Amino acid sequence: MNISFSRHAKRQMKWREITEDEVKDTVLYPESVEDSIKGRKNAFKHIGKKYLKVTFHKEINKITIVTAVDKNK
Repeated sequence: MNISFSRHAKRQMKWREITEDEVKDTVLYPESVEDSIKGRKNAFKHIGKKYLKVTFHKEINKITIVTAVDKNK
C-alpha cells in the first residue's frame, strides 16, 4: 500500500515531533478507527507516551495522510 503525506501533514508532524513511522504504524495497525468528514478516517493509537490521532483518506491502492496530532499534548 502506497502511503503519501500532504504538505500540511508533514508540517504538523514536524511541529508536533511525530515521525513518519509512527504515523504509518497508527494507520496500518490502529487501536480504533472513526469516520471523519469528506470520506476521511481518523486512526488512533498509543505509541510510547503519545496518543496519536491520524486523519487519512484511503483510495484503492493509496493512503494520503491529511494530518497527525498527539492527543496527549
